[in-house]
Parts: sequence; structure tokens; C-alpha cells
Amino acid sequence: MSVHIFGGGTFFHVRNHMALCAPAFGKTARYINTFYDDAFLHLTKMADPNSILDTNEDVEYKLDKLIEDPYCKIIYFNVALCDYEGSILDGTLEDCITPSGKYAPRLKTREGLQHMRLTPAAKLIGKIRKTRKDIFVVGFKTTCNATPDEQYLAALNMLKENSINLVLANDTGNRRNMIVAPEETRYCVTTDRNKALTTLVEMTNSRSRNTFTRSTVIDGDLVPWNSNEIPDNLRQVVNHCIKRGAYKPFRGSTAGHFAVKVNEHEVLTSVRKTNYNDLDKSGLVRIEYDGLDKVIAHGAKPSVGGQSQRIVFDEHPDLDCIVHFHCPTKENVRDSLSHVDQAPSECGSHQCGSRTSKGLKSFGNLEAVMLDNHGPNIVFSKDTPAQEVIDFIEANFDLEAKTGGLVS
Repeated sequence: MSVHIFGGGTFFHVRNHMALCAPAFGKTARYINTFYDDAFLHLTKMADPNSILDTNEDVEYKLDKLIEDPYCKIIYFNVALCDYEGSILDGTLEDCITPSGKYAPRLKTREGLQHMRLTPAAKLIGKIRKTRKDIFVVGFKTTCNATPDEQYLAALNMLKENSINLVLANDTGNRRNMIVAPEETRYCVTTDRNKALTTLVEMTNSRSRNTFTRSTVIDGDLVPWNSNEIPDNLRQVVNHCIKRGAYKPFRGSTAGHFAVKVNEHEVLTSVRKTNYNDLDKSGLVRIEYDGLDKVIAHGAKPSVGGQSQRIVFDEHPDLDCIVHFHCPTKENVRDSLSHVDQAPSECGSHQCGSRTSKGLKSFGNLEAVMLDNHGPNIVFSKDTPAQEVIDFIEANFDLEAKTGGLVS
């Protein structure tokens, strides 16, 4: 399996001897390349005069070839693409008579003031995982003099919009770096660029080895939230978490999950990419599974955390309800909880589920584990009093806050 690292900036040729560009000279890509013995380094002409990658179109052509390559495993997409295409307006300022291009007629300074129309260029990074979910994609987001939260949200928007695996956010004004992950959290917030890149490579190498089971969705109806199939104690606990603000929407959906085991091959779980604050309008999705590699979902995609749910239920047969939200621990109780490092494992992977299951610790009639920089998994049986679970949550977790930072 191959690793591909893009770097440098691109040009958009407006006229002969005049172009727009995104200035970047490949330093980051070259540094990442030092961590690999056999990676493929793709620098643009701006970073390497011998390169044939000059424009966005050149990069897109190369990217399309990698998407077709079944051996492509990791792409660090650090190339700085020119964000706009430019065209010179005619004398009426309403239209462009001459098409832009590297060999379009050269502008003459003696003709005086010119006006250029800027049109946003097409984005490329999102096309990778649209067809190749097996490629691990690392994106890079630049801000300038942003606050930590502004920088985080810019990177998180990029990550979610393009379904990529990690984003390194870099602020060119204050030099702050941070790594933003799909769990809506941030790692390695630092002005030490090399430290951030080293951590990025470590997380990429670990998470790119994670394994996943994709659900097969078939026709079916969701299970209403007030259904008798859903234990009353689970409903009370989740409703309490909703009321207290544990599920905070971002881009129209909420992070976290919850589920109940119906039998050893069937689970009712939360629906992916929905707003749990409107749970009465959606309900739960019924999934049937046979081992770890075959999952049938009726009517909708299940939560990403469904893999963790199935592993926990299989390895802890006396427990049949689980609740997960992205809230931090309260300061005074941190040391009393069981903690698992989330950095090596992406949420939804078999590895995340296994680490979650192994990390569970008993607290009265329930078990729990805190996934650091992520959130707790709280597991209990249908017979556990709802108030006991609620009291445990209130005593240990800050439901008004969010790991990674507030998103709304």
C-alpha cells in the first residue's frame, strides 16, 4: 500500500506573463516525506522546477490517477491550490472577451487600468473519499490571526464537508497549529510546527491501519423513540442528556450515539447524521449483524459508533444499553475514571470499539470508560435504575461543555 504526499502551490494563468497563484514551496511536504522510506512526493512546479504539476488541473489529473490506483492508501494533500480563476473584463466591465490562458494575449501596461473577475475554483480534496472510503486523507487548512476556536471550526468544517480523516490547521499570523479529528476534537495545539507534524504523522500511521465494517442499508422503517422495544431507562437517560445540552449540533447533526441490544444479533441504535435533539422525529435504526464484518441496517445508516456498541455488547453480555456523548469530565473526578487514549483510533473503527470495551470499569450497577479528547461510554442493563445512571453522569461529566470545543 502506498503513501502519497502533495506539496507546493499552483498557478492560474490569466494571460501570457500574468497569473494568479497560491504561494507555497513544499517545505511541509518535504518534512512529512522524511518519515517514510518509500512514499511518493508530488511537488508542484512552484516547489520543484522539474515538476509537471503547474495548475489545479494538473493536480486534479494526478489525483484522479491515484483514486483509480487500488494500492493508494494514504494521501497528504498539502498542495496549496489557487482558490480563484481570473479573467480580464472588457471595457464595459460586464464580460470577458478574451479567454484566460497561459498563451492568451499579453496585457499592455500602456493601456492603463484593468479589471479582473475572480471566480472560485473547484475544490479537489472532497472527491477522494467520495468514491474511495479506503483512502486515508489528511487535509491542511490555513487561517490568519484567527482565535483558537475560529481556527478549530474552520478546520472542522473542512473535515466534515469533505469526509476526510484528519486536518492540520495552521495559522500564518500567530503560528498556531492544531490537529482536528472527526470526533470533533483537537490535538497538539502548539506553535512548534515540527511537533505538530510529527504528531500528525503518528496519528495518520496509526489510524490508517484501523479497520471498519460498512453497513448495508435496506428498506425498512425506523423504530419510534417511544416504542416499547426501547427500554424506559435508556429513554430517560438519553432524554436527560438531551435536556442538559449534551448533544450539540454541528452542520445540522449531533455527535455521539446510544443503543440497546435486542438480542445477540440485533441492536437498535441512533441514526447517523441526525440531530438527536429532534429524536421524536427520527427514532432508532434496527441493525442485524453476524460477527464483525456483516451489518444490515433497516431504513438508514447507523451511528459511526455502532461498531463500538456491537463489540461492547458481545464482550459484556450482561449489559444491553449504551450512551455516548462528547462532553469532558469534571475536574474533581478525572482520576477516578478509567481513561483510554483516543488519538490512535478513529471513532467507528474495530480498534476504537475494542479499546472501549477493554477500558470499561464498574461503578455500581453500570460500567463506564472515558475516551480522552472524545467522551464517555456509559453501559448498563435494562434493569439498572435510570436515576443511578443520571446521577453518575451528573457527578462526573460537564454536559454543558464539549470535548474539542463548542461548535454552536
